Amino acid sequence: MAPANDKPHLKPHVRRSHLLQLLHGMIRIRRFEEKCAELYTLEKIRGFLHLYIGEEAIAVGCNEALAKDDALICTYREHGHALARGVSMTAVMAEMYGKLNGCSRGRGGSMHLFDAETRFYGGNAIVAGGLPLAVGLALADKLQNRKRVTACFFGEGAVAEGEFHESLNLAALWQLPVLFVCENNLYAMGTALKISESEQDIHQKAAGYNIKSEAVDGMNVVEVVQAAQRACDSIRADGLPRFLECRTYRFRAHSMFDSQLYRDKAEVESWQQKGPIVQLVQWLRDYHQLSDDELRSLERQVELELSEAVAAAERGEFEPVDNLTADVYTPSASGGAA
Repeated sequence: MAPANDKPHLKPHVRRSHLLQLLHGMIRIRRFEEKCAELYTLEKIRGFLHLYIGEEAIAVGCNEALAKDDALICTYREHGHALARGVSMTAVMAEMYGKLNGCSRGRGGSMHLFDAETRFYGGNAIVAGGLPLAVGLALADKLQNRKRVTACFFGEGAVAEGEFHESLNLAALWQLPVLFVCENNLYAMGTALKISESEQDIHQKAAGYNIKSEAVDGMNVVEVVQAAQRACDSIRADGLPRFLECRTYRFRAHSMFDSQLYRDKAEVESWQQKGPIVQLVQWLRDYHQLSDDELRSLERQVELELSEAVAAAERGEFEPVDNLTADVYTPSASGGAA
């Protein structure tokens, strides 16, 4: 798969204010992830850490098509989705620290962010583990006659798992309103797509389950917005699942423990030159829609928000050791452990 094109193919109706909003959303994710990498080296953040750098256009673009009552479920590379969905940066950063003021009360950490208010259901550490959960959420909505969409994000490595095929099959059989979004970054951990899948056009796999699908340049936030909107509009119209393959690339390692021996620096650099933020900034500048002062202002807004989030995480407290068994077993009516 070749790197993305130099510039977004913008439609005439796309407003400047909307483009700046999209840019702000991607910069928020990028700076948050960079700060997390820094904090990890300082041992402020522990455990596993999977960064979303390079893939920001997908989370930001797809969230544009989702309504407040829709649900969203992700993989362990989900910080960007949580921020795009509306989970506060303060709550996400505190969770990264493992603090009580985190969105999962410090019990989830990087891979298990959760926020009921925004209907953000994680954060799942098991590859393809979120797909059957998405089917369950959508089934519940259908049975309750709620007109909602459940968006499920996963990497291309998930298509090799049984849950992928079972979930697509059930979503089609039961006619469930699920938007399956494959974030194809070409490497399932350290295994290249070209040596792991005989059919490398991932979206074509949906045809086996009679699910309509589309592939889109996942480095182009405008194209992602438009493709996600088409898919969600269709789901709302007929209640049937849709499949969207977003072709992207992660600029950083799979996790902080990944030595990246499976790809060379030249390949990474070629994709970085055509990253989603670079593309949009360049287009806006080419058409005199973004000044250096405006870009600096956006960066300052994000830096201020990020500084406040880190400060809140630093001030936060860890859960008392005596509390650690709370909610592990739910007390029954008789007072015993269920």
